[in-house]
Amino acid sequence: MTLIILFLFAYLLGSVPSGIWIGKVFYQKDIREFGSGNSGTTNTFRVLGFKAGVTVLCMDILKGTLATLLPVLFHLSVNPLYFGIAAILGHTFPIFANFKGGKAVATSAGMLLAYNPLFFVYSAAIFAIILFVTSTVSLASMVSAVLITLSTVFLPVIWPQILPEHDWVLTVLAILVTLFIIVRHRENIQRIRQGTENRVPFGLNKSKKT
Repeated sequence: MTLIILFLFAYLLGSVPSGIWIGKVFYQKDIREFGSGNSGTTNTFRVLGFKAGVTVLCMDILKGTLATLLPVLFHLSVNPLYFGIAAILGHTFPIFANFKGGKAVATSAGMLLAYNPLFFVYSAAIFAIILFVTSTVSLASMVSAVLITLSTVFLPVIWPQILPEHDWVLTVLAILVTLFIIVRHRENIQRIRQGTENRVPFGLNKSKKT
């Protein structure tokens, strides 16, 4: 019974629609009516600006972190990644926002932060490098997810200080999350192919618009 309650709580944590609430409370805007129409971090940056974007990014990461730490806090012998997945599902299909949420990138990062902080830093560095090269958040998110998944297999061999041993639960869940992220970005993939995808105002291929 305790496990079921905590899984539900992890889902509810993930369901907190950070971008929507921040937009409505502090800016009197529903970000779903602007920009890409998405309620996640990237659209928050685009519609509400840097301060709101950073706030929502931190909140979305924190959701994944807190959810993943639940079995640790309650001393349960169950893999904490499962609770992180519950938060990711909540973020993507939030009960507080008609089951229409974000694309799971920031909350997935929060899951990694709780599970292995060094691997989180490594993964964040991969994302930052690819974002700088492409200047495209959606492309950086998808490519990073693939590289991070591959890293769960090869890092224990080539860089065990980051990931000391093979964790096949992590690898399998990383594959599933990567596929999930790619599916959630299917509209972005279309725009990338058409050359109309939004770019950030920094990096090697930055947009001329701020």
